[in-house]
Amino acid sequence: MKALLTVFLSLTLSACNYPGMQQRLAQGKVLSFERSKGNCLACHIIEDGEDPGNIGPALVNIQEKYQSKDQLQAIIWDATQFNANTSMPPFGKNKILTPEELELVTDYIWSVNSLTSANK
Repeated sequence: MKALLTVFLSLTLSACNYPGMQQRLAQGKVLSFERSKGNCLACHIIEDGEDPGNIGPALVNIQEKYQSKDQLQAIIWDATQFNANTSMPPFGKNKILTPEELELVTDYIWSVNSLTSANK
């Protein structure tokens, strides 16, 4: 199991290093921290984020919490489809994020643990 996890993390880190992906992740981070767009820090703790909120869970171990990046993106698109009582805004459904911005934010949030591992 540990060997399988090591292979998975290696592949994930490799994917983060293909040309253009680092730029996508940087754009996603900006959107995630931007108050008029993702504003993830209003509710979540994210590495490198200043003054995070505590309404939502800390955005760590994302790849363990969700089975795929598509599942994470569906939550960001409209969390109410999974939990009618959520306080998370439907970022895609309400057009807070464009489809491209939604993909960038999803890529960044999905990669947070991978980036942490790569930087240690």
